[in-house]
Amino acid sequence: MIRAPRRPIVFLLAGVSILSLAACNEGSDTFDTAQQIGPDPVLPEPSSELLPDLKVAEVVGWKDGEAPTVPEGLAITAYAKDLANPRTVHTLPNGDVLVIQSKAPEGEPLSRPKDMIRGWIMAIAHGSGGEQKESNIITLLRDANRDGVVDERHDLLKKLNSPFGVAWIDNTLYVAATDAILAYPYTLGQNDITDQPKVLAPLPGGPINHHWTKDLALSPDGRFFYASVGSNSNIVENGLEAEKNRAAILQVDRQTGASRIYASGLRNPNGLTFNPESRELWTVVNERDELGPNLVPDYATSVKDGGFYGWPWSYYGNHVDARVHPPRQDMVEKATKPDYALSSHVAALGLAFSLNSALPAPFSNGAFVGEHGSWNRNAFNGYKVVFIPFENGRPSGKAQDVVTDFIKADQARGRPVGVGIDGTGALLVADDAGNTVWRVSAKSGSVTPQPIGTDQIPGQQ
Repeated sequence: MIRAPRRPIVFLLAGVSILSLAACNEGSDTFDTAQQIGPDPVLPEPSSELLPDLKVAEVVGWKDGEAPTVPEGLAITAYAKDLANPRTVHTLPNGDVLVIQSKAPEGEPLSRPKDMIRGWIMAIAHGSGGEQKESNIITLLRDANRDGVVDERHDLLKKLNSPFGVAWIDNTLYVAATDAILAYPYTLGQNDITDQPKVLAPLPGGPINHHWTKDLALSPDGRFFYASVGSNSNIVENGLEAEKNRAAILQVDRQTGASRIYASGLRNPNGLTFNPESRELWTVVNERDELGPNLVPDYATSVKDGGFYGWPWSYYGNHVDARVHPPRQDMVEKATKPDYALSSHVAALGLAFSLNSALPAPFSNGAFVGEHGSWNRNAFNGYKVVFIPFENGRPSGKAQDVVTDFIKADQARGRPVGVGIDGTGALLVADDAGNTVWRVSAKSGSVTPQPIGTDQIPGQQ
């Protein structure tokens, strides 16, 4: 059995100690994170400590009149407020936008003593005060006159099992819940769904469900779905059997539900989408923790059929993770180096291409990435949306900040997750901590001639 060696942890008294540790380390991280953005990131030597580096931003929410900041030439407005943990956004071919609101499954067993503390940290990072609204809902937002303002809002589905990814084709809405891909009859323009779903295919779920978000993308020819399934651990501390069909992207036949592993070694892939120029599948990946504040860079990459991306034996190509036993040099040697590093612990969760949108240069051809924000560092990283310029289907320059100021001092007003293009060609950002979907548009007011759905690639057959 593959395993990662356990270290003695004294966590029952760590509630105060961890926050104290974070405070002591404040400002001590002088590493330039820009060195880790691009195709060839700087990778320092790994470090291992009894307590990992921690710095947690308390979520306080947005006050009236507050909004994130965008560069000159862009404008930002709140597209929808008062949501309950909006995670992803998806545009239908008629321009209606689906907002998937979701919370983690309840009752997951703790696999390590440190998971108790990690869960407590995540509760702080997501906000825990006030009334807890019902989540696990898919809500439809309709901008009937395409002026960038929502005219109608309808809850299509409720009481789902931690949904994340969706897709629509042939009058059917497909929903990737945490344990299955569900198929609901749905005609464009409907304001509710009352029919019971069919299960197209199961997905790895509990009883341990460490990375529970399951994203979904439809192939350009409509034949297959691609479903992301994160690992069931940080570095296989739950054993290899718990990782069956995980840390992978599955290809699922849309007609039969038959599935296979399309790519593996991806610790926690999300943001599945097809590049409209190259028609390649792309994803963003959250890499492993507890090797120090500046390892390992999260990344965006094209996904090759049969590709292996290193987890758990190596990272960013052939850099060995010495914590994993027994070692597998054969797996290290076959590991594919990702295309584009985003720097360490930014928690990249959303990816959307801007080609065919109404956004102005320099944002007209590239990829937006939603970075949820770090916790395993002693200085904040992420908590923003960045843009990677593309040319001929490949990254062509340094990522730049686009939607910022989610963090103020040591408090988070919001945290971006999924990103997408709405029916007018503007960027949408799902802010799960701020319970808001933000709309970023060209300041000139330009819009696309007609809506383009998330699942559509112009010119596809």
